[in-house]
Amino acid sequence: MRPGILAIAKEARRVEFTFLRTTLGLTAGDLSQHVAVLEEAGLITVEKGYEGRRVRTWIHLTKAGKQALLDEVAALKALIHQLENPPPDATR
Repeated sequence: MRPGILAIAKEARRVEFTFLRTTLGLTAGDLSQHVAVLEEAGLITVEKGYEGRRVRTWIHLTKAGKQALLDEVAALKALIHQLENPPPDATR
């Protein structure tokens, strides 16, 4: 789920907590735990405020978060490449 949070946050200047929860199909508690870990790691920042009379929580991707996401995507691409192109002697 954490790469999903980073990917969604990368596409927007900021993303609202409820949007993330709904999009990723998580409970508020589960998302809160993931957000806390990402924030502690410095990959996102969390902003709390009001929109009208409603309390809102917004997630922002940091530069470190963007780099972590790019690194994760590169690692996944390398893994897929290995799976799709096994060495000739690995076909036993």
